[in-house]
Amino acid sequence: MAKIKTKFICQECGYESPKWMGKCPGCNSWNTFTEEIINKETKKNSRGISSNKVLRLKDIEVKEEKRITTKYMELDRVLGGGIVNSSLVLVGGDPGIGKSTLLMQTGDKVAGQGLKVLYVTGEESARQIKIRAERLEMESDNMYILAETNIDHILKNINELEPDLLILDSIQTIYNPDITSAPGSVSQVKEITSTIMRTTKSTNMSTFIVGHVTKQGSIAGPRVLEHMVDTVLYFEGDTQHSYRILRAVKNRYGSTNEVGVFEMRDSGLEEIINPSSFFLESRTENSYGSVITASMEGTRPLLLEIQALISYSSFGNPRRVTTGVDNSRAAMLMAVLEKKAGVQLQNTDAYINVIGGMQVKETAVDLPILCAIASSFREVKIDSNTLIIGEVGLSGEIRGVKDIDKRIGEANKMGFKRAVVPYSNKKNIKNISDDLDMEIIKVKNIEEALNVLL
Repeated sequence: MAKIKTKFICQECGYESPKWMGKCPGCNSWNTFTEEIINKETKKNSRGISSNKVLRLKDIEVKEEKRITTKYMELDRVLGGGIVNSSLVLVGGDPGIGKSTLLMQTGDKVAGQGLKVLYVTGEESARQIKIRAERLEMESDNMYILAETNIDHILKNINELEPDLLILDSIQTIYNPDITSAPGSVSQVKEITSTIMRTTKSTNMSTFIVGHVTKQGSIAGPRVLEHMVDTVLYFEGDTQHSYRILRAVKNRYGSTNEVGVFEMRDSGLEEIINPSSFFLESRTENSYGSVITASMEGTRPLLLEIQALISYSSFGNPRRVTTGVDNSRAAMLMAVLEKKAGVQLQNTDAYINVIGGMQVKETAVDLPILCAIASSFREVKIDSNTLIIGEVGLSGEIRGVKDIDKRIGEANKMGFKRAVVPYSNKKNIKNISDDLDMEIIKVKNIEEALNVLL
């Protein structure tokens, strides 16, 4: 009897090894290797002549891609204008963030347009889906539910129903019976995704795939999963807050780094058309340690409130706690503030927070953070109708930021009367200054900024 051959595959990156290893040399993860049986049945490669011909680039005819609107302006924005026919979209996010809710509501909106929608669930029963549908008040007659994990049975139902939109929740629960490894393994995920991709591209059906995420926040399974699909969306949010952000990190049919903002309510997800007013609706006006800035999320400017609390520390090692901004960046800004503005912070605790739980990574919020710290330290209030934008260098200079016109324009619509911006952005501001009902103050360094604000 022939000996069964096996191999060990890392479940994080797909690295293959003939023997088990504690640490993966590919991604440096520990205890991620699982044993899988090697399938001896191999198919001979076809050596026939390809029917595809070489074409000159200018001779290729391009037809406009047909799109299906989801009736959600925020989701259509992230997708680049709607769902493209025969496209494959991967949606990832933390457990309980609202991925299934979003896709069920999207499926109901699409089915309401007379299109067939097949929702395949591998994690819930049909009764559980029905209970959720009643809570979400879904009433479309063209929404079909299939509780199945076998890919062969799923493909059979797809061929019989011929849906316009397929929702697969989730890819880690579906398995191919011809593969010996467990559902969710690297081999299963690669094979299932490849099968769904071939089915999607050969028909006019569009497909949404739900993917689990790892502790690091990336899509679980091999990295090739994200390369195979057309669009990758991440559904982000804080369980302590009601808002959710849908972010596109890959999109073959639209711009990347676009975001859509939603709010989780009892009746499901509701899109937020004006996120700036949503994040600023409960702010306290004219209080020290609080400033307003504009952060770019994709092509959209969002007005955010940054708060800082500086208090005397009786210990030798003061605390530096940040929420929503990088801790190392905040420590660097405090060092610049001490050196260039004479604000002595070595014996104080510093707490910095972005209201609403937003995560801000761009350097355009350097000056707002620095001003909030100085305001709290000196206990001097900053006018709540002032917008502050700028990147701060180690020598105390304020550098220009991109999309300054969009940021100021958003603040102008929200009724702000003054903006403190980098001097190097004066050319961009000059083009829009005539249309603004705002006072624009251009500063070159942090001393000028603090003299204007405090």
